[in-house]
Amino acid sequence: MRVPVLLTFLLGLSCSLLLAQDQNAPGSGNQSAIELSSKSPRVNQAYAYLLLQAKKIHAPPLRQETLDVVANPQTCIRHRAGLTLEDKERILQNLVRAGLADTQDQTTIPGGLMAGVFPPVLDENTACPHLPQRFFSAPGSEFAGHHSYPGGLAIHEANNERAALNLADDYRVMYGRTVAHEPDIMIDPDVIIAAPVWHDWAKAIVFQWNSDGTEFQELTFGGNGSADDYGSAGNSKTGAHHILGLAETMKRGFDPVLVIAQASAHSAPTLGNEFKVVNWLRAAAIVAQIDPVEKGYLIADKHGRLRLPPLRKLGSIDLLNADPPQTNLLAEYTIINLSDSDFTFSVPSVKTVQIILRELAPEFGFADVDPAIYNNNYRNPILSSLTAERLLMIYGQHGVEGVRREVQKLHLPKPAH
Repeated sequence: MRVPVLLTFLLGLSCSLLLAQDQNAPGSGNQSAIELSSKSPRVNQAYAYLLLQAKKIHAPPLRQETLDVVANPQTCIRHRAGLTLEDKERILQNLVRAGLADTQDQTTIPGGLMAGVFPPVLDENTACPHLPQRFFSAPGSEFAGHHSYPGGLAIHEANNERAALNLADDYRVMYGRTVAHEPDIMIDPDVIIAAPVWHDWAKAIVFQWNSDGTEFQELTFGGNGSADDYGSAGNSKTGAHHILGLAETMKRGFDPVLVIAQASAHSAPTLGNEFKVVNWLRAAAIVAQIDPVEKGYLIADKHGRLRLPPLRKLGSIDLLNADPPQTNLLAEYTIINLSDSDFTFSVPSVKTVQIILRELAPEFGFADVDPAIYNNNYRNPILSSLTAERLLMIYGQHGVEGVRREVQKLHLPKPAH
């Protein structure tokens, strides 16, 4: 059988990277991460909170599907169901042709674009592929990034969930009725609960664990990085988890308000940034193999450009064709975007705490040990149990001694030399 030209090109470029690290098979450290995160009271608390909130979703189908992807290890990854190698090759070609994936990124991660857009999953090429790890064992971002430890995803999402709910309440109080107890403005509570969960859900696919306690690398796509603003200068590249999560909710036929709110987590579609959200929806639709206009996720304006659709009831002014044009902006979009802003504290927390832990390592027997032993038996257990955010706040109050006391409470076994 003839191998497609683009596939030959992609596989050829990725050979040298595959020798360094295999991202074409499920992570060899996934099971260890499941075992470690399941022992963390802090991870379990965050995970239980997410399940509790998901149960509060009013719409039965959305509630059921949200609980399924978070709690059911046998949940089906819908956008990967039944995909053959030829299907994946065609999707990659469509992304490249649309300017939503860059062939120059082929060498940025092991396995190239194929592994970046289609990270390995269990039961590949079947009608029901499964997550390569549990939802609660995934990290919150790339290694050394925010919440980058087993269980970091649950903690990150729980924090975002609380932020979204509180922000929505703030909007209702500040901009609703000033007399009556019930607000007269519409902020969909189901969207506020579900969007933060679905936004980062695909991190369980993208950020898998290597045997040395590090993580898979993530591809960025959703643009070419230079002329993404309807052909003008602009960069809409973003992490693969963001687009793959959108592909999943699109494939499941979720309501456009929820999907666009989910897409807005990485950028609100305001102040000149609508093109980013549009491109992420375009890329996700290609991965999901659906027509985003037909499904109501996008609409063409008078210039033929794809834009966000006006949703809910509008007045007599045609905003989409006004000058300057503006689509209907919903408060949910901005709320979800703001709720995902904890990285401003979480990223420096990990970077700073890693330095502190390295300084303390000799006291706990982890000086001059193999990196795999250091990560799996020292770094990851500490961060999974205590979180970098807590340790940074303790460091700010009590210095290194405060961090030392927290780590001592874990009673980590010293490695065998």
